[in-house]
Amino acid sequence: MYEYINGTISEMSPTHVVLDVSGVGYYIHISLQTYSAIERLDRARLFVHHVVREDAQLLYGFFTAGERELFRHLISVSGVGVNTARMILSTYSPRELQSIIATENAVLLKNVKGLGLKTAQKIIVELSGKMSGLGLLSESSDERPAVHAGNADFDETLAALVMLGFPKAAAEKAVKGIYTESPSISVEEAVRAALKRL
Repeated sequence: MYEYINGTISEMSPTHVVLDVSGVGYYIHISLQTYSAIERLDRARLFVHHVVREDAQLLYGFFTAGERELFRHLISVSGVGVNTARMILSTYSPRELQSIIATENAVLLKNVKGLGLKTAQKIIVELSGKMSGLGLLSESSDERPAVHAGNADFDETLAALVMLGFPKAAAEKAVKGIYTESPSISVEEAVRAALKRL
């Protein structure tokens, strides 16, 4: 139903955020990963997953589409609910989680609060073939060109930072890191993220 919600942050904690969109407040459950990405922002665009239950309608928000995709893969595993999936993504970054699954490290995965060894093993078995398409680890991922100069978003982000007075070399290093971690990030979000690093 919803792809993303873009609004002003009116309330935030490590577990949720309220985004104000034209006077309507959306209560969105988030992971620590997403919280760390938006905690110093005034506005945020979160990719959302909508959960409909008999007694409630819930929104789960993610700073990147890749994190949301991982969340959806996790809740597709029998025995893994939305809160467990969020706890997993709060414990490990998407890249770390992909590495854990790729190396079949169930012992490390079961360190997540509330996750047993059997469920950790099931996650690894069921998701082992689905990780490669996310492009979080592979250096040859199709999304990797987004980090290179010459890409329109990359260049626009870099130009904005230089206009703000930052040295080009330092700005370029920060922008490369941001687009490596989040290839689909918007220019506005990339600039905001870079401001936190410079």
